[in-house]
Amino acid sequence: MTKPDLLMTGPMMQMIQDQLEQRFVVHRLWLADDKEAFLRKLAPSVVAIASGSHVPCDPALMGRFPGVKIVSSFGVGYDHIDATWAGQNGIVVTNTPDVLNEEVADTALGLLLCTVRELPQTDRYLRAGKWLEKPYPLSGTLRDRKVGILGLGRIGKAIARRLDAFNVPVVYHGRSEQKDVPYRYYASLVDMAKDVNVLLIVAPGGASTNKIVNREVLEALGPDGILINVGRGSVVDEAALVQALKAKTIRTAGLDVFEDEPRVPSELIAMDHVVLFPHVGSASVHTRNAMAQLVVDNLVSWADGKGPLTPVEETPWPPKH
Repeated sequence: MTKPDLLMTGPMMQMIQDQLEQRFVVHRLWLADDKEAFLRKLAPSVVAIASGSHVPCDPALMGRFPGVKIVSSFGVGYDHIDATWAGQNGIVVTNTPDVLNEEVADTALGLLLCTVRELPQTDRYLRAGKWLEKPYPLSGTLRDRKVGILGLGRIGKAIARRLDAFNVPVVYHGRSEQKDVPYRYYASLVDMAKDVNVLLIVAPGGASTNKIVNREVLEALGPDGILINVGRGSVVDEAALVQALKAKTIRTAGLDVFEDEPRVPSELIAMDHVVLFPHVGSASVHTRNAMAQLVVDNLVSWADGKGPLTPVEETPWPPKH
């Protein structure tokens, strides 16, 4: 039986590559010396694409392959793929939801604790020998905080459960109210920001969320406010955030994602009170292996005629006609 042709747009975990080679002829775009000639040669035969967030999967790329029927993406966010266009052109897009919910929620709570209690700063203080001189100054606390979650999806709910255990009040804003959750809903992001002192972002990227956390939202959050972002860097107007931190419009921020990763503004790096993570929300061996396996399982299930396992909402399976 002839193996179908699959395009891999960029480097992926070895376990993905090894397993896909058993079922597909894998063509690695990043290794091609002449990428244009490489794509032109493959255009008639490729039926599947394996994609990571490091390479855009737009109509210009997908449209080169008339036989492509599936794009399997590594990660829960898929704003690097034009899923709407894919759905309109008979291509199903899959992502890796659920398997990373708990890991990202753990990271969000860790980032929140680091930011509120200044834990990285206390570590640096001890290592610099300053404890020998005097105790570290008293920090803030979660005890007097209310958290507003922007994006109460799978990960947002996992974060909310953890905050429940910490006895921290939770409210949320999203595209619509969810009747089956016990948390107060705000139709306006600005109104929610006025009523909380922690804004925790779990929203996905894309046109609908681009820079929605802007100067107005940051001003509403106020001088005691803390911004935590484990969603997408594009959700925040990064220039406005830098200015808000400089002007003390808000108190501080804890960020795992940035607008132009891995490039982080030097202004943020220079701020000792801001906590910065290099996009490690799901970056444990356990969780990344589970995500990798789901990339493979989606492609294998589709190749076996059983359909994809986790299609995104823009490309439902079976397709709607």
